[in-house]
Amino acid sequence: MGDQLSHVIGDKSATLLELTIGDLLNQAVQKYPQQEALVSSQQKIRWTYEELNQKADQFALALLGLGLKAGDRVGIWSPNNTEWIVTQLATAKAGMILVNINPAYRSSELEYALNKVGCKALVLEHRFKTSNYVDMMAEIAPEISSSDGVLSSQTLPHLKNLVLISQQAQPGYSLFQDLLDSTEGQDSSILDDIGKGLRADDPINIQFTSGTTGQPKGATLSHKNIVNNGFFVGEGIQLHSQDRICLPVPLYHCFGMVMGVLASISHGSCIVLPDEAFDSKTVLQSIDDEKCTVFYAVPTMFNMVLDDCDFSNYDVSSLRTGIMAGATCPVVLMNRVIAELHMKDVTICYGMTETSPVSFQTLIGDTLEKQTTTVGRVHPLLEVRIVDEDDSTVPRGVKGEICTRGYSVMKGYWEDQKRTAEAIDPEGWMHTGDLGVIDQDGYCSIVGRLKDMIIRGGENVYPREVEEFLYHHQDIAEVQVFGIPSEKFGEEICAWIQLKPGSSLDAEAVKNHCRDKIAHYKVPRYIRFVDEYPMTVTGKIQKFIMRDKMITELS
Repeated sequence: MGDQLSHVIGDKSATLLELTIGDLLNQAVQKYPQQEALVSSQQKIRWTYEELNQKADQFALALLGLGLKAGDRVGIWSPNNTEWIVTQLATAKAGMILVNINPAYRSSELEYALNKVGCKALVLEHRFKTSNYVDMMAEIAPEISSSDGVLSSQTLPHLKNLVLISQQAQPGYSLFQDLLDSTEGQDSSILDDIGKGLRADDPINIQFTSGTTGQPKGATLSHKNIVNNGFFVGEGIQLHSQDRICLPVPLYHCFGMVMGVLASISHGSCIVLPDEAFDSKTVLQSIDDEKCTVFYAVPTMFNMVLDDCDFSNYDVSSLRTGIMAGATCPVVLMNRVIAELHMKDVTICYGMTETSPVSFQTLIGDTLEKQTTTVGRVHPLLEVRIVDEDDSTVPRGVKGEICTRGYSVMKGYWEDQKRTAEAIDPEGWMHTGDLGVIDQDGYCSIVGRLKDMIIRGGENVYPREVEEFLYHHQDIAEVQVFGIPSEKFGEEICAWIQLKPGSSLDAEAVKNHCRDKIAHYKVPRYIRFVDEYPMTVTGKIQKFIMRDKMITELS
């Protein structure tokens, strides 16, 4: 291996937790029964660990009462709220596999996700922002309104139960609160029996990642994957039982449900949900009201909080640490986070859904240079190497693809052996598609991506997925999608479009075509109509030239 090669191995002396999520929660309840576990500022809810565990047990029993069993897939399509976390914990206790569905998904994306993994139940909000989830479900499965407790749908053949997070009854839906109430005081010993039959290696979570071939892939994660990753992330920020984590990042991402919720439970800390979705004022209000000591956000969110016009009216002096992830952190921003948010111990994380997610994290005490130019050092019990096109490990300081191996690597893409084999080689290395450099001190810097992935405001967008969607427009002959730098979102989406002969189309028409059919963050911000694309002599399209031209034009 040698010190000069880009192959780093995390702390081997660390102990891997052989626990299920249910075990983890039960341990926390035994240690911290009356300590606050979950606060929802917007919902005005405040639960101790004992109360949170009771809610999880009640909902687990309710799901079993609907006829669901261990191994069944239960989707959740909702913004941040207490019901999301209760569902996360309840499904785990009952051995059911939670399927995270992006709140921004539209009907076509939702239908694909539910059918891909065969969801038998779906927990959903009535509406969120401009999305009316009930209306979208009726569009996909009109049989819902006439179903009597159990759905029978041609388009969603696996889906049988719908649970609505609402006070307003809807035909074909059970209400979340009614299900909770129905099992209050019920004997939960059956959950102990189920728990004894569960193993840490069992799959427990499916998260959809955008696919380079046009369709999302269901990354399947085990208890062991995410329990341990959450624990080690918490260790990295020296989390303890008196900490209170302000968590405005989406729960449907690993950032929220693993690095947030599971890190908190494994250390007896408290999660504070400021709002359904990110809002700088509700974040600041929650930090002030709840005296939060930890703050998680992507760089875009940090900027918006610091630039809020009322920032000076809030007391944020309780903060000490937190996590910034999703994009690189500029030096100017890091200086402001340390000085104005008092987060001198903030850390940077890097990873991907398929690795549960974190592989690298800066350490408390790292220099400003390491915090702003690297993503830190490799996590305990993981190993990473940087490889060239021949899959050979490159020397330190040389760019190559980041490959990760260890407990955090997913079990695979749900029922997709081909794409699983393309991502995880026979030796267990997860090929991330990200380009990195490891320096002599073992710190990793992210320098690019093999797969052209765009990261907009912390959301991963694969150009091919957007291109495949736009190809379906009757007037579009060819389309190329790529990312360009954005001060606010990190990157914005740009599309260069060639029209079919005799067709006419403008940018607004293209955007209207996208709206309500694909998630808002995938809709191109910039659209140009062109007659040809820059190409190599062998006919390969050169997106980097398009990107440079757009940057010049927009500047």
